[in-house]
Amino acid sequence: MASTNTKLWYLENFNLFKGMNQEEMKRVEKMTRMQTIQKGQFIYYPETPSSSVFFLKKGRVKIVSYTEDGKEIIKKILWPGDIFGELGLIDGDSKRSDFSQAMDDDVLICAMGKEEMVQMMSMNSKLNLKVMKIIGLRLRKVERRVESLIGKSARTRLIEFIKELAEERGKKIGTEILIKHHLTHQDIASLNAISRQKTTAILNELRDESLITFDRNSLLVRNIDKLS
Repeated sequence: MASTNTKLWYLENFNLFKGMNQEEMKRVEKMTRMQTIQKGQFIYYPETPSSSVFFLKKGRVKIVSYTEDGKEIIKKILWPGDIFGELGLIDGDSKRSDFSQAMDDDVLICAMGKEEMVQMMSMNSKLNLKVMKIIGLRLRKVERRVESLIGKSARTRLIEFIKELAEERGKKIGTEILIKHHLTHQDIASLNAISRQKTTAILNELRDESLITFDRNSLLVRNIDKLS
């Protein structure tokens, strides 16, 4: 796909840049470089400078950290259309605090230098507002997740995760919502600080209660109002 579509085509179809005129898009194109990343490859590491912002065009990327004993903690999973590495825009000479890693083969990203992105934002108030909104929403999600981890049961955390996924990625089919996620039970467990075994057990419980059905790559919420 990357061979038949130009970098400009990808950028023009990126939500953040929609509404820009042709001259602005040409400027964005000159400021970015497109890269193909293979599954398992890291895009950046902790303690490296936050010198670039990334736009995810194809595939999935996960933002992770590791415990002292090597256990992976997934902070978030990014999908096509997402921006990442954006916190460097509001934190001066900051360094990365986590890893970003490709989850699929042939993940396609566009990278823009932080200074160039700041320049674009200063010249385009709508772009600036969109980026600030993304950062604000992500920080609020982090706050909600911390509150959830502290005071809520594993079942409640998992249900809230399913609801969030349904809102962000779900497709309504009558009274049901289909979520195509391609996440393993281990991915879901790591995102919610639950063991894989407990995650599978809770998903099976919800299925037995006719609240959801699921397979390897998707999940169907039968009735979002009854999911509790």
